[in-house]
Amino acid sequence: MTYITSWDDFSKAAERLYLKDPSKCRFVTKYRHSDGKLNVKITDDSVCIQYRTEHAQDVKRLEKLTNQLMRHMASKEK
Repeated sequence: MTYITSWDDFSKAAERLYLKDPSKCRFVTKYRHSDGKLNVKITDDSVCIQYRTEHAQDVKRLEKLTNQLMRHMASKEK
């Protein structure tokens, strides 16, 4: 499991991982109030990337990434 330190690198890697195989991809967020830390993980069981932050501004970035991934899911043709 790899922690990526840059949000831009993480969001690009997360989108690439999702687009590689959408049916196997999982996206998990975890917030620990006692530490004030937000952990974000995306995996497809062979590759796992993670991002950890303590900054409140990253919550907005996470919201943008989630919306972007949801757009990919909604536009997927069957």
